[in-house]
Amino acid sequence: MTELVFRDDAYARECAALVTAVDGRGITLDRTVFYARGGGQPGDSGVLTFGDGAVDIVDAIKGDGDTVIHVPAEGAAIPPVGTEVTAEIDWERRHKMMRMHSCLHLLSAVVDGAVTGGQVGPDKSRLDFDIPEGGLDKVAIGEAINALIEADHPVASRWVTDDELAANPDLVKTMSVAPPQGTGRVRLIEIPGVDLQACGGTHVARTGEIGRVIVRKIENKGRHNRRVSIAFAD
Repeated sequence: MTELVFRDDAYARECAALVTAVDGRGITLDRTVFYARGGGQPGDSGVLTFGDGAVDIVDAIKGDGDTVIHVPAEGAAIPPVGTEVTAEIDWERRHKMMRMHSCLHLLSAVVDGAVTGGQVGPDKSRLDFDIPEGGLDKVAIGEAINALIEADHPVASRWVTDDELAANPDLVKTMSVAPPQGTGRVRLIEIPGVDLQACGGTHVARTGEIGRVIVRKIENKGRHNRRVSIAFAD
């Protein structure tokens, strides 16, 4: 099992760790700040440093159980099991992911429809909604999201048990992606008075940190599938 430092502190940029396994997929550590790809959010990139060496990490993926595998750049020198390393993420890229992921929660609160899919990106992101053709106003959606951003709502996390989640299915908003489960508890992301849903991703502490966004386009992706794409205004 890997201690997931990012789960309790999304702002942690680095941590000391120990290499516990190495295989064809990559490097496993006993603890990490690297978010593993999942829930529509890409895995973190960054670097592992050790002694006089360093290895660039180009992706982080989920391994067996609650572990994170750090995918090294091709041809990189791999530290052996037992090596003490410092794991450091590409903070600029991660922070953009945090801002975007939190913004998608606002988008899901603004648009009245079941979320059928989504993708977080460092510059642009999108959600797909189960909504019949028509009824989505790009300008109105953008104004509503930016009003929530400017209100600078707090973004907090708390935990519920698997049984509590099962008894409250509305806490799972994305129909195509199940929240991380299996440990007996599930994390909720709450923007009080705005949104509450199960989510294992990384988020900012307040909506004001997101910064102004624009709705790039609304696409028809099927009979009941509307894709809403957003980007940072700057």
